[in-house]
Amino acid sequence: MQKLKAAVIGLGRIASLLDEDTLREKPCTHAGAIAANGDCVLVAGCDIDEERRRLFAEKWNKQGLEVSVYEDACEMLNIHKPDILSIATHPDSHYRYCRLAASYSVPVVICEKPLADNIREARKISKLAQESNTVIITNHERRYSQDYINAKSILDEEKLGRLLGVRACLYMGKTTRLVDALWHDGTHLADAIMFLTSLKLKHKRRSGAKLTSRNGTAWLEGELRGDKSATPVPVLMEIGAGRDHLVFEIEFSCEKGRLRIGNGVFEVWESVPSPYAEKFRSLQNTGAEFRGHTGYFANMLMDAVSCAKDPQNAPVSTAADGLCVIEYLNSVKRWR
Repeated sequence: MQKLKAAVIGLGRIASLLDEDTLREKPCTHAGAIAANGDCVLVAGCDIDEERRRLFAEKWNKQGLEVSVYEDACEMLNIHKPDILSIATHPDSHYRYCRLAASYSVPVVICEKPLADNIREARKISKLAQESNTVIITNHERRYSQDYINAKSILDEEKLGRLLGVRACLYMGKTTRLVDALWHDGTHLADAIMFLTSLKLKHKRRSGAKLTSRNGTAWLEGELRGDKSATPVPVLMEIGAGRDHLVFEIEFSCEKGRLRIGNGVFEVWESVPSPYAEKFRSLQNTGAEFRGHTGYFANMLMDAVSCAKDPQNAPVSTAADGLCVIEYLNSVKRWR
């Protein structure tokens, strides 16, 4: 069977350069995922920066591929007619390239998060996905990560009872503005909460530091909503700066226990008779953990392959999912 042709627009960090990070699980880039997938072949890359084109071609051609590089995206699409196109450019160009891909009838587009840099263009991309024959996947990678998939199963099956509250924490180092951390990495945080609960996240109010600050902590109060008859689930999100470390964590408080998941974190706590006081119950760590590869980029590419082979398949992470996150972030920004 002939392999699917895949190409990448934007040849920077998430497209290819992160593969140089020796500590990260591989594949961890669009090109790396394509090269590792037996159903695909990486045929081309495009970037306006000459040095990035050189590095991209050098890296992947050394691995036995025949990868062409282009400055002009139209030229690349016209020559190679890819089945899968990864868009790994800055968010302000996502709509332009999604629209271009649809005009060339590219079957599947993988668009990096955030879906766009503003609500108007995010809505345009979501509408494009509905009205064109191009499937658009938003790369919210935790939807494809096996530890998050396991956590979703625990919550869906109510193994810890009914969900009652959510707390989340995001620190992205000492000097990152809170609004930048929220927009770029809070994208993953908000989407992961919605993915794990199958509910929609709504913002209510903000307190603490200003979002334009590079220090301190902003507290975002919100709620998760589903069926109109269901009681909303309260959410408290902490966005912090001034720390010399990174933190990405979500805690789900349930009737009979607690689930914590994040970067390097997977914990399940269950309610047991308390060893500290009579007639009370305490939480005890079950010892459950996640080890091994999460497959987050590999699984995302497998989803794209599935959609390319059968256009009727709905992706795990849609353009509509990407729009939901932008709607949430946009509502938070209005409280700046």
